[in-house]
Amino acid sequence: MSMPGNVNKIDDDERIVEIEMERLRPFHSHPFKVKDDQEMKDLIDSISRYGILTPLVVRPLPEGVYEIISGHRRKHAAEQLGFRKLPVIIRVLTDEDAVVSMVDSNMHREKILPSEKAYAYKMKYEAMKQKSGRHKGSRPGHSIKGKKTVQIMGEEAGESPKQLQRYLKIAELIPELMQMLDKGEISFNPAYESAFLKVEEQQELVRAIHFVHSTPSISQAQRMKKMSKEGTLTADQMRSILSEVKKGEINRVVFKNEQLYQFFPKEQTASQIKMEILEILKLWKAQSQVNAGKKPVKAKRGRPAGRKSKAKDQNTGGKNNG
Repeated sequence: MSMPGNVNKIDDDERIVEIEMERLRPFHSHPFKVKDDQEMKDLIDSISRYGILTPLVVRPLPEGVYEIISGHRRKHAAEQLGFRKLPVIIRVLTDEDAVVSMVDSNMHREKILPSEKAYAYKMKYEAMKQKSGRHKGSRPGHSIKGKKTVQIMGEEAGESPKQLQRYLKIAELIPELMQMLDKGEISFNPAYESAFLKVEEQQELVRAIHFVHSTPSISQAQRMKKMSKEGTLTADQMRSILSEVKKGEINRVVFKNEQLYQFFPKEQTASQIKMEILEILKLWKAQSQVNAGKKPVKAKRGRPAGRKSKAKDQNTGGKNNG
């Protein structure tokens, strides 16, 4: 039987059979997204022309159904084409081996989002830890043949152990920050540093990002991480840090104190004045949109609290095996 690694390789003792579509189940907590994008259109076109050339890999479940290890995208494309049965290879795998095989088969995709990589590495890491602890009788995940789990995973994935550990940490981001990372709104390194914040602090960071309209640089994220560790990080401090002019930002609008103190009490700090100005500008923008006949942006008055892919996908033996 094929071992985790090249999950699509067919051994001599394996047979390809056809299974009804309704008996196929997606892998539990499948971290890789199945999108209706151009690559999916190319895959649908390929399958409509040539059929499914690479069978899905599945494992039997007690309920009489089969869990997909490799082939989620092929199944989705076949569904769009009205297929009723799909060619599959059935393999009996433990839960841990199934996770490892599923992750390895999808890591060859040409385009993988940071969130997909992070969640997939986390699933594989936890599966390997459990397998190592049970089979070796040692502390789970401590080592396999003298190597730590992250070292083995790094060698298999072509990642350094340090980078792999960073992805494991990234998996601790809340969904809103993870989405910003996937969209490129926040860079990988600041996202990694932000993953050290407590969940409620990450939620406050999202609110601060939307309020200030700025995402943290790596140095800003590191400062917030340090303050969080010390127990001194507050919402006001997050907004103040994000309001700072970052290195590389050339254009700046500068006001002298005497100009501002015509409108704000002198006891207000610079940070408080910045926040108040931003709130005023939000109200002004909302009113301008109303005057222009556009739907206004919701604003609340008040000071703040303290390469197009080729059609050689998995159907023709290419890279996308999901």
